[in-house]
Amino acid sequence: MKLIDLTIPLGIATPPWPTYEPLQIKYFKRRAPNGANGQVVTHSNHLGTHLDGEIHFHTPGKDIASLDMDFLVHEAAVVDLSDVCGDYGVYTSKMVEERVQVKEGDILIIHTGYHHFGWDQPGADEIRYMVKHPGPDREFAVWVKAKKLRWFGVDCGSADHPMNTIIRDWMPRQARQADKVFQKKFGQPLADFFDDSKYQLMHLELFRHGIIHAECIGGEIDLLLNRRAIVGFFPWRFVDGESSIGRCVALVEDDDYAALMEKKKGMPRTRFGDGFDPLHVERINKNTDANVS
Repeated sequence: MKLIDLTIPLGIATPPWPTYEPLQIKYFKRRAPNGANGQVVTHSNHLGTHLDGEIHFHTPGKDIASLDMDFLVHEAAVVDLSDVCGDYGVYTSKMVEERVQVKEGDILIIHTGYHHFGWDQPGADEIRYMVKHPGPDREFAVWVKAKKLRWFGVDCGSADHPMNTIIRDWMPRQARQADKVFQKKFGQPLADFFDDSKYQLMHLELFRHGIIHAECIGGEIDLLLNRRAIVGFFPWRFVDGESSIGRCVALVEDDDYAALMEKKKGMPRTRFGDGFDPLHVERINKNTDANVS
């Protein structure tokens, strides 16, 4: 078996979820005169590729250290929704099941394509990555529970639609733009579509059922779309941790890995060496133009 990294690079320029503590690093000793380099690191748990734990939103829930390895590593479906996603879009379970087989008890990795706007990408756009990405409605949460998914991951700032979070109040100009999209696509004002009963539903309605999620997936995800694989997330064994930065990887057979590396040879690279497919951005921009025109 070989590993495909689905983790975004982590550095001081990696954006945390809006208003959360960013990564800060300082040296407390250097090789001269101490003989070794040593660093102190300060950050929130919601930075880079990370796993939201139950107690992030569910007080009596499990901490990160309580998650079994069998829960964290399992068969997964990886789905590409970039052909139906645009700024402020809403994705559904039907869109997922039209593209990949999802079995009961699976892990699900959702490629919206918005990782292409992450800080490590040539088309980096932090507002688009955190504030304009698509997200689901309650229908999706009901489906996730029915499928008894272990956990799921998204390649953008949040598993919830950004306009179904406090971001809607913090970014009024984007909220007005989103409202026009919702009026056009769904015939409803944004505030009616995502009313108070749905607020952050992917967190509040799923964590109490033990269904958590990873955010800011990325890395080599473009190599693994619309297929199945073994996926694992490896957080810290974090006692009392509400969430955790971690490493997300897919495990593939050796011959499959060789074919994927051959595919990667023909792809452009990020500045950190990850292959990516520019077609996803073209699709997203086309859908966005249709949404906001």
